[in-house]
Amino acid sequence: MGKLALGVAVGVAVATCAVAGVVVGRRLRSRRKWRRVVGVLRELEESCETPVGRLKQVVDAMAVEMHAGLASEGGSKLKMLLTFVDRLPNGLDFLASNLICCPRFVVCFCVVCVVLFVNLLFGFVVRSEIGTYYALDLGGTNFRVLRVQLGGTRSSILSKDVKRQRIPQHLMTSTSEDLFDFITSKLKQFVEQEETVSEAAQSRTRELGFTFSFPVKQISIRSGFLIRWTKGFAIEDMIGCEIIERLQAALMKKGLDMCATVLVNDTVGILALGHYYDADTVAAVKIGTGTNACYMERADAIIKCQGLLTSSGAMVVNMEWGNFWSSHLPRTTYDIEMDMESPNPNDQGFEKMISGMYLGDIFRRVLLRMCEESDVFGPVSSKLLIPFVLEMPLMAAMHEDDTPDLKVVAAILREKLEIQDVPLKARRLVVKVCDVVTRRAARLAAAGIVGILKKIGRDGTGGITGSRSRSDAKMRRTVVAVEGSLYTSYMMFREYLHEALNEILGEDVAQHVVLRTTEDGSCVGAALLAALHSSSSSSSEGLHRRR
Repeated sequence: MGKLALGVAVGVAVATCAVAGVVVGRRLRSRRKWRRVVGVLRELEESCETPVGRLKQVVDAMAVEMHAGLASEGGSKLKMLLTFVDRLPNGLDFLASNLICCPRFVVCFCVVCVVLFVNLLFGFVVRSEIGTYYALDLGGTNFRVLRVQLGGTRSSILSKDVKRQRIPQHLMTSTSEDLFDFITSKLKQFVEQEETVSEAAQSRTRELGFTFSFPVKQISIRSGFLIRWTKGFAIEDMIGCEIIERLQAALMKKGLDMCATVLVNDTVGILALGHYYDADTVAAVKIGTGTNACYMERADAIIKCQGLLTSSGAMVVNMEWGNFWSSHLPRTTYDIEMDMESPNPNDQGFEKMISGMYLGDIFRRVLLRMCEESDVFGPVSSKLLIPFVLEMPLMAAMHEDDTPDLKVVAAILREKLEIQDVPLKARRLVVKVCDVVTRRAARLAAAGIVGILKKIGRDGTGGITGSRSRSDAKMRRTVVAVEGSLYTSYMMFREYLHEALNEILGEDVAQHVVLRTTEDGSCVGAALLAALHSSSSSSSEGLHRRR
């Protein structure tokens, strides 16, 4: 019996050791799997690092590329397109706005009175944006029709009506006649819904600004030729055609007594609205599904168009900055893979790192890699194999999930990506991935903005060719108008962008730089430019590209 008891005890001990070994083995394997997943995150963090030194290198590269793009066609990946917008709307109070701080108030007041009196006599020295104007905004799968009533002074938009309409899928690949017939039919419905129209409005042709956010070669403020379609459009008979001519023909066909006065890009409209509210606005940036920027440049700095005369000595330049590229940009293997699999490889490199269309897919690729490295998230979901399955708003919602157990993260993983029962520590990892991808995007966007300021001498260093130090440079208040859902709706993105702006510029300089959000700028700005370049103005057709 003693031997039997001893045998049983030994057997139990062996079994216990075996079970303990299995448990320990499982724990070790689990830890190794977790370390592999964490290793993917650490690698991502290292690849996405944007210390202030690197950001300043991006700033310098942006300013240099801007200079090269202005020097010659094809001299840079930045297109630096001429817009022929040489003045921006500001209302009648633009002269009076600085009187209070002027030491010679009485003299300045008399000068303003004289100028205004001459304006009343001749109507061209100071232009007032007043009356009712319209805008069409075609920039993607949706378009907008807008009507604004202007009161003639800055910030005096008396009323604004906007109607959004989705472009039917078949019209995006049909004919230009079909597309413009559809757009103008909706515009006609919009115009006919006016409750009251003054006799003055009825007695004159309605003025229309057209925002057309596709690559265009402009030859005047109201004339340009489509270079190529983007954003899913593929209407072959429109390539190389004059855009306003097609629109005007459709307006006549519908019996609409309207004149398309200006043709602008969406960022130009944002700049126009920003300047209407604040005369210190010198640039505009859109950071949403896509991204772009424009700014006011000295005419003599646009070397590729020497001899071009403007009434103001300046012109708004459409940068098309989504195509910016520099070796200083922190590119990861996920960026490279996404670029090579995209319809436009080796193109729009900057946009693919900072805009909302691509951030969700970078996140998807990182999460897929984690799932392949470990079963922490369970088996690899087939949804993770679908490009662009996760849109930016969902990524932002996970990043900003402030519930104690990250319920929002769990719900999105479950419902959108079909990843079930993710443990809390893995959900925290998901939030961290969102943070790394978003932080890099926001900081690079900030570097791009400072690059513009550096080019025009508003960054405290005296500009791209300046030699003044920050202490010697006299800083002027500088406003950048910003639109786009990534900036306006994604709080963490906005905070990271502002943080980087302060780091790059330094607090002493950053306090003079203001980022101001606008609303419907691409549309309202086009209407404001239509008012400024009204056909009743003798100078509205005075600026053309030299041939």
